[in-house]
Amino acid sequence: MRAWAKLMAASALVAAPALAQDAGPPMGPLRPDQVEFRALYKELVETNTTLSAGSCTLAAEKMAAHLKTAGFKDSELTLFATPENPKEGGLVAILQGRSKTVKPMLLLGHLDVVEAKREDWTRDPFTLIEENGYFYARGTSDMKAMDATWVDILARMRKSGQVPKRTIKLALTCGEETTYAFNGADWLAKNKPDLIAAEFALNEGGGGRSDGHGKVVSQSIQVGEKAVQNYKIETFNAGGHSSVPIRDNAIYELSDAIAKVRDFEFPVTLSDTTRAYFAKLGASRKDAMGAAMLAISKNPADAEAAATLSTDRSFHSMLRTTCVATLLDGGHANNALPQHATANINCRIFPGESVEQVQAKLTEVIGDPKVKISLVPPIRPPAVPPPLDPKIVGPAEKLVAKYYPGVPLIPSMSTGGTDGIFLAAIGIPVYGAPGGWGDPDGNGAHGLNERRSVRSVFVGRDFLTELVKTYAEMD
Repeated sequence: MRAWAKLMAASALVAAPALAQDAGPPMGPLRPDQVEFRALYKELVETNTTLSAGSCTLAAEKMAAHLKTAGFKDSELTLFATPENPKEGGLVAILQGRSKTVKPMLLLGHLDVVEAKREDWTRDPFTLIEENGYFYARGTSDMKAMDATWVDILARMRKSGQVPKRTIKLALTCGEETTYAFNGADWLAKNKPDLIAAEFALNEGGGGRSDGHGKVVSQSIQVGEKAVQNYKIETFNAGGHSSVPIRDNAIYELSDAIAKVRDFEFPVTLSDTTRAYFAKLGASRKDAMGAAMLAISKNPADAEAAATLSTDRSFHSMLRTTCVATLLDGGHANNALPQHATANINCRIFPGESVEQVQAKLTEVIGDPKVKISLVPPIRPPAVPPPLDPKIVGPAEKLVAKYYPGVPLIPSMSTGGTDGIFLAAIGIPVYGAPGGWGDPDGNGAHGLNERRSVRSVFVGRDFLTELVKTYAEMD
C-alpha cells in the first residue's frame, strides 16, 4: 500500500481523543504456536521480494511448501507466473468448506516490498531484528505480517482437521508496490477469475492506530478506496532561438495549465463509508473539527464545514477527487525556445467517478485547446466501493470490543490504493481488515528502518484468526 496514504490516515485517526486501550506490556514467553508463527514471519520477511533484486515467486513457493507440510494437496495449490515475469509470481490456495451453497471468502495479500538499500538503513533491511519491542525489516509493516497470518490460519486449520462451512481462498500476489510492474492481482482477475471467485475478500488497509505511546486509540475497517490514475499534460511549439523570445512558449503554456489545476478544487463528495466515518469520528470529538465532521456527514453541501475539514490534509483528500502535478519535463536546449513540455498529473479519484470524467474535467478547467491531456498507462479500473455490510462490519465490531474495550471501529476509505481495486472490478467487494495497529509516524513503511510492534504482530494474528473463522462459519 502507498505509505503516504497510510501515514495520512494514521494522522486522521489519532487526532481523536484518547478513548484508549493500553497496548499492553512487552511480550512474555511465546506460546508454541507463536514460536512457529514467528519462524514463518521471519522466513517471509527475510525473503527479498523487491522488484530489483528479489523474487515474489520464491516467496510464494516457500509459502506453498508450508501449506503442503500442513497437509494441503497439490490440487489445492496454484503457483503462477508468466514467462515475461518469472520472478513476479504468486500463489492461490484453497481450503474447501463444508457447504456447497455458501460462497467462498478470499484472503488477499501482496508479497512484494518497496526497495531498501543496506547503506541507508541502521539495520540490515532483509534480516528480521527484534529490538525494543519492535520487529525491524522491510515488509514487517507492509504487509508480510498479514501475509504470514493468512498462511498460518490455513495451515493450522488443515493441521487440526477443521473444515469451515465457507471455502477459504488465499491469493498472495506481486506488483502492488510498483506501478509499472506485473501485477498478480490484476492478472488473476483477468485470467483466472473463477479461481479467486468469492463473496468478499479481506485485505490490508484497515487496522488500528496507537497514540505513539503504547495506547491503541482506534481501529478501522477499510470499506472502499480511491482509484489512482496519472494524466499527461503536453504543450507544443515550433520553438526557435532564445535570443528572440515570444510569449507563445510551450513552458509558459504548460505552467498556466498547471496553475489552473492547482487552483481547481473538485466538489465535495461523500460515500456511505465516508459519511459514516465523519459521523462516528465527529461524535467522539468535542472540538470545532468534530462539529464540522458531524455537519458534513449530514449535509455535504455545508461549505463552512468543508472548509474547516479541508484544513487537515487527510480530511481534505477524503472529501473529494484530488489531482496534483508530480513530474515536469520541458525544452531541449538552454539556448532554444522549448518545442515541447510535459507534466504528470497524479489523480486520486473518488469512488463512482471514472478516469474519463476526470480527464474531461481537467480539459474543462485548463480551457486551452492547444494543451493535450492524455491517460498514462496503466489505466486502472474505476473504484467500486463495497457496501457497509452489517454481516462484515458486525463481527469486526464485536472482536474490536473484545480485544480493545472502549476503542471504536471506524469505517474508512483509503485515499491511496491497494490491489483490492482489481477484485472489485470483477464483483468481489474487498474490506481492509482491522486487528493489529501502527504508530502515528507510519512505522517507516516505504521508508527507512521499517518496523512493526511485536505485540501488534501477535495480537493482530490472534484477532485475524478469530475474525476469519467467524466469517468462515457464517451463511
